[in-house]
Amino acid sequence: MASGGVWPGPVGATTLGVMLPVSERHVFGGTPQYSDILVLGSIAREIGMSGLWIADHFTYTAKSDQRGSWEAWTLIAALAAAIPDVTIGPMVACTAYRNPGVIAKMTEMIQDISGGRFILGLGAGWHKPEYDQFGLPFEPRVSRFEEAIQIIHGLIREGKSDFQGRYYQARSAVNLPRAASGPATPIMIGSSGDRMFGLLAKYADAWNTGWYGSTDGIAGKIAKLDAACVAIGRDPVTVVRTAGLAIAQDGYTGNRSNPFRGSVDETVAFLREFQTLGFRHLCIGLDPFTPESLRAFAPVVARFNATT
Repeated sequence: MASGGVWPGPVGATTLGVMLPVSERHVFGGTPQYSDILVLGSIAREIGMSGLWIADHFTYTAKSDQRGSWEAWTLIAALAAAIPDVTIGPMVACTAYRNPGVIAKMTEMIQDISGGRFILGLGAGWHKPEYDQFGLPFEPRVSRFEEAIQIIHGLIREGKSDFQGRYYQARSAVNLPRAASGPATPIMIGSSGDRMFGLLAKYADAWNTGWYGSTDGIAGKIAKLDAACVAIGRDPVTVVRTAGLAIAQDGYTGNRSNPFRGSVDETVAFLREFQTLGFRHLCIGLDPFTPESLRAFAPVVARFNATT
């Protein structure tokens, strides 16, 4: 089980990260190529963001449209090598898309590439058309996740796993070689379901919830997380809380629903609300997300960082 709270940065500080655009015709406008994403990630670091996050999807499918998305892990590895200092990870990786042993091996490699800056975000997935597209079973998602997280946790934390499940097996599996930074890769689970909270309390260091344009409904989710921790004898404060926040900028495209809108002062106050609720990392999803809109957000970052 997780001892809890493995997370980069000083205890008590609240940091800001950014959700980089990776899909067609979304908040970037057109299709962000790697060169565009690299520029955006570099600007985010330049203006004081401490984390870069990548969505893990194949496609987004609606009734009359389908948008492709870049493969997350390859992109994360490239960005980790190219952009120093910031943490980086998937928000969040779907365990159903890859064998849990492969996830652990990729984690170790990217952790070594990044020099210890990788955060492993995991979830059970939600977008059924992606599963159907590649012949992946959609349900039972949480039962499959429960087996996968046990294998991944063992391989990352102990370097080994021996597990015989209905959906996944690890037969005296080892995770070698190890990253030079050591075995303390933070594990973050993104979900607010009751069963997932139970697994989070057992195996994860951090929780992610989102996307929000206000604090409505968050207190109830925090209470559920705390109760899941208490049920297994874990101190709830050892779970690092993170949230995704949707923020509209000039030229809002409508691709992030119910975003927060406000002046620099109002936006900083909005971020402070989440800080007061105990969140240690806030992932900002801007709409639109271009070099210009990111630079326009710089005064918010500077003011928040100056008083955190």
